[in-house]
Amino acid sequence: MLRYSGFLLAVGMLWWSGLIFASEPRDGTADLVVINAKVYTGDDGFAEAIAIKSKQILAVGKNTEIERLAGAATRRIDANGCSLTPGFNDGHVHLFSGAESLQQVNLLDASSLEDIGNRIRSFAIAHPQRPVIVGRGWLYGFFPDSLPTREQLDQVLPNRPAVMKCYDGHSLWLNTAALAAAGITRNTQAPENGIIVRDASGEPTGMLKEAAMKLAEPILPKLNREEKAEALRVAILEAHRLGVTSVQEAGIGLPELEVLELLRAQGDLKLRIYVALDGHPRMTEEEVDQFDAWRVRYPELRLGAVKLFADGVIESHTAALLQPYANNPLRGQPEYTPEDLDRVIAMLDRRGYQVMVHAIGDAGIRMTLDAMERAAKLNPTPAKGRRHRLEHIESISREDIPRFRQLGIIASMQPFHANPNSNIFNVWAANLGPERASRAWSWKSIQDAGGQLAFGSDWPVVGLDPIPGLHTAMTRQTLDGQPADGFVPEQRLSLRSALDAYTSGSAYAEFEEQKKGRLSPGLLADMVLWDGDIFSVPVGQVKDARIAKTIYDGQVVFE
Repeated sequence: MLRYSGFLLAVGMLWWSGLIFASEPRDGTADLVVINAKVYTGDDGFAEAIAIKSKQILAVGKNTEIERLAGAATRRIDANGCSLTPGFNDGHVHLFSGAESLQQVNLLDASSLEDIGNRIRSFAIAHPQRPVIVGRGWLYGFFPDSLPTREQLDQVLPNRPAVMKCYDGHSLWLNTAALAAAGITRNTQAPENGIIVRDASGEPTGMLKEAAMKLAEPILPKLNREEKAEALRVAILEAHRLGVTSVQEAGIGLPELEVLELLRAQGDLKLRIYVALDGHPRMTEEEVDQFDAWRVRYPELRLGAVKLFADGVIESHTAALLQPYANNPLRGQPEYTPEDLDRVIAMLDRRGYQVMVHAIGDAGIRMTLDAMERAAKLNPTPAKGRRHRLEHIESISREDIPRFRQLGIIASMQPFHANPNSNIFNVWAANLGPERASRAWSWKSIQDAGGQLAFGSDWPVVGLDPIPGLHTAMTRQTLDGQPADGFVPEQRLSLRSALDAYTSGSAYAEFEEQKKGRLSPGLLADMVLWDGDIFSVPVGQVKDARIAKTIYDGQVVFE
């Protein structure tokens, strides 16, 4: 049955005041119609067709009903039975570093250490004018003991500085020339919450972990505001190609806000962005005052959250664990003391900010849940609805799974992080041991316990493409179907659950569930048309589908 948007009914009520507009739309109302589609509405199932007018969804229903809304000027798209779903809302991206990564050595899908070397060498040859070669995406599993060395990078680039960031963004790999250029020697002291990996003689090996990565910043190329804006324009086109219509930026500052405002003013910000600002353990009320001032200065940008880090990552033994690592006496490296985390979260909660906390290990997750629970008791009436979030949640204690529903905390997870390649088995799972690895990325358990999921990519930690993430969420297998039985297969989701987490779930995570995330009348016209019907193929074949068209703000922005 045809469903009309609430705003049209309201407009119809104004007919007696002189507006010439009927309470039901007349022929020719729609700007765009899509017919003969498998329309997944995201709320009450499926429809055949959809009509769009003035950036909003006008109606959803049967082909015959939607055809009545098309006129001579209406654009018609015949979907030929292909699926039409809400536009993807990436719940956790680093848009600026992702945009810059498009101009760097791409190691994300490298297949071996030899492949890594060939890619770096080829990029350096193709860019002889660059004084420092920068890349991103290597996996720990390609290296003995999971850590690369400067000597390995020297074999590829012996004379030009090279800096390669790990796929997870928590470690840097430098060659000898880069260490020298940055002034990093055996006498260099690591900053707080940072580690300079050293050999038996005390010399730096070329690995910088966590906050120690800042030591390399002076030699890294810096883009000016216009260059960053151009990089973002390219990134937005890439998002459109992949069906991504909204993103949630996981931590930026004033320089990036200025770039976003520049794009917005020029009409080039054709991507819905929700912004988290960068926080830190010693945040003060005065710094939050500054955040408030930025909200006033940039009213068109949605500055709603603050991003914190509870811990590091499992691969480098910096994620905080309740018990020591299986192959290391450490329990990780929390970024906050419990007291600092309690103070900062309570302060931000009271001031009306959503808090997004990177929490990967079971101790980091518990510490964060505890801090959010205490904040709710201290601030019984927050400035706005409380929807705090944990980001990543890689290995959780079973006792903490029900707390997401109990505390109303969102589980913001990135399914392709669980892609069970050799890095997962040889490094991630080996570091944890089998019992903790059995709780890997427990999104199904959190959902079954009533928790709210929101999916994203963490680009450029992995690629921006949502389809591999959907595949991982549904199969717990690599793209080539390994392992045959799946990695922790009890955490598999249905296609609809995975899509919802990437659309309506992410919309809920940014307080926008009444505006987008479903294909329902009155909501924003952001949607993707696939090249086939993804609901009629085995779940293992969804990965082979592609986006045929992306519709953003009622306009076709990619086809």
